[in-house]
Amino acid sequence: MATSTILYAALTIGLIGMIAAVILFFVSKIFHVEEDPRIDEVQACLPGANCGGCGFAGCRAMAEAMVKAMDTSIAYCPGGDYDKIGAILGITAATRDPQVCVVRCNGTCENAPAKVNYDSAVTCAFAHSLYAGESACPFGCLGCGDCVDACQFDAIHINPETHLPEVNEGLCVGCKACAKACPRGVLEIRDKGRNNRRVFVACNNKEKGAVARKNCSAACIGCGKCAKVCPFEAITVADNLAYIDYTKCKACRKCVAECPTGAIHAVNFPEKKVTVEQPVEQPAEA
Repeated sequence: MATSTILYAALTIGLIGMIAAVILFFVSKIFHVEEDPRIDEVQACLPGANCGGCGFAGCRAMAEAMVKAMDTSIAYCPGGDYDKIGAILGITAATRDPQVCVVRCNGTCENAPAKVNYDSAVTCAFAHSLYAGESACPFGCLGCGDCVDACQFDAIHINPETHLPEVNEGLCVGCKACAKACPRGVLEIRDKGRNNRRVFVACNNKEKGAVARKNCSAACIGCGKCAKVCPFEAITVADNLAYIDYTKCKACRKCVAECPTGAIHAVNFPEKKVTVEQPVEQPAEA
């Protein structure tokens, strides 16, 4: 009796499985969607980090969108090979200047000494929701490393001495993942600039000058001297903070010398040669 019961149960389960398989087969045939083979080819031209910096869920979603629209300008991935993508789609691919992440904070342990000790969950998002930061600057880097976790290219790390993020320009592709992860907007994606040289304000503090300077000696005080000296109108001052428009900046560096707090940084420029005047020899008296 027990044997026949087990046999009937096995046959019933097997029959149900066969019926389900037949149903699934016909359903798959009815709802089958032919996928454009070019999607796989375009996806192979992307880095595969699935960082989301392009605005899509991942590299495949971006590839599907470009193939469907037959347009590469709808999404930009700095790590993608757009020449190959254009050849695959038979169009001229849109190109952009290479970009890199810059750190708009110079609140090092020396410039912005700690006033409190943070002892809780080590994430910037959590710390930002609790307090202003160890230096009491509500706009500065918290140094917990959310940007490091977000980067899929190992291009950013926290300096243990300064507690600020440092970007490896050779590895950074400007995907914006780190910038999106920063709760304070300290990280910005900018054009690398000609010969990788760029000028930017390494401060994000919108407090009045005296308050900002109290917490950080390298803070921008919104004095406007940099804007006045800029011959290209590339600098604006709003909410007590100067900002340099990299599309207008010609990297003349006049603003760097004018900034009283050293908040403006010039990157990858050669050191200026200091000319030493030689003493003029006086002719010997007869």
